[in-house]
Amino acid sequence: MEIIVTGNRHSILDQYLAEIRDHRIQADPLRFRENLQRLGEIFAYEISKTLPYETREVITPLGVAAVPQLAVQPVLATILRAGLPMHQGMLRIFDHAENCFISAYRKYTEDHSFQIEFEYMSSPSLDGKVVILSDPMLASGLSMEISYHALLSKGTPGHIHLVSLIASRQGVDYLRDKIHDERVTLWLGAIDEGLNAKSYIVPGLGDAGDLAYGAKIDSK
Repeated sequence: MEIIVTGNRHSILDQYLAEIRDHRIQADPLRFRENLQRLGEIFAYEISKTLPYETREVITPLGVAAVPQLAVQPVLATILRAGLPMHQGMLRIFDHAENCFISAYRKYTEDHSFQIEFEYMSSPSLDGKVVILSDPMLASGLSMEISYHALLSKGTPGHIHLVSLIASRQGVDYLRDKIHDERVTLWLGAIDEGLNAKSYIVPGLGDAGDLAYGAKIDSK
């Protein structure tokens, strides 16, 4: 599994990462969602550089131009609900893409530990396709691992791009240990060193789903 960290390279991506972390800016859910969408667009652009292209003729008002165009469209997948704004940003770039949605969430126990519950998946066939799976936060790595295996139940993709904006070091190490697949690339904006007792990334940004869509009652 290849790991690519796109942050801290003095690009506008760093500005948006700073804003989604900033507790003052987070007070505006619309701005928070917009920044997640912008980051989704940036990651989609970066991933687009790795995809296959073919040259096709385009008729203009004044002649014919030979222009490289995507040879295949990716399948965009996301984990509900926090991943929706990033997914929408990617869909603005890959506007002819097929889509996949995965329902997975943390189910807490009385001792405050948790397991990931996988409930539902809506997906086209993934045989031979490029899949881009996005989720803003990579904390423990459990949700991403379960979602990766869920994708494989829908076919054999040609390549899988896993995208998270902020990851914990533990989550990255967990995926590296669990996913031994040369077809997988993990794209990250930043890696933070800590996880707290509830497995939230520190310093991180908090709960991306709550910040985007409002607080929820945790599943027990």
